[in-house]
Amino acid sequence: MRINCRTIARGVAEGEVLLTRDPISFLGNVDPHTGIVVEPQHELYGQSICGKVLVFPYGKGSTVGSYVIYQLFKNNVAPAAMINLESEPIVAVGAIISGIPLVDRLENDPFELLKSGDRIIVNSTGSFVEINKDQS
Repeated sequence: MRINCRTIARGVAEGEVLLTRDPISFLGNVDPHTGIVVEPQHELYGQSICGKVLVFPYGKGSTVGSYVIYQLFKNNVAPAAMINLESEPIVAVGAIISGIPLVDRLENDPFELLKSGDRIIVNSTGSFVEINKDQS
């Protein structure tokens, strides 16, 4: 199944979905050295975002969050790709400078289509997400 979306940062990545309905503040929620979510109140607390297709509604917090995304990339613990309901500048800039594919505004609600553990392809260059529904 192909789902059209808006491209924010170009690229193609395949990976396992890690989904949260909680917004993410990369400055404070995620350890830039390990890629582990360290905010105890966050739904993903204790989980690694490394190599995952990180699905979350939007980013929040300080503009330094863009640099934290870049640190994740430099430390080889960044997500493979990211999907937002609506991207905002902090996450967009971080993804762009790090070369992490980022999309938003999917034509279908990703929280209804996806679950953690699904394997998907994010082709932000082609403005689509590909979901293999045979895996369920």
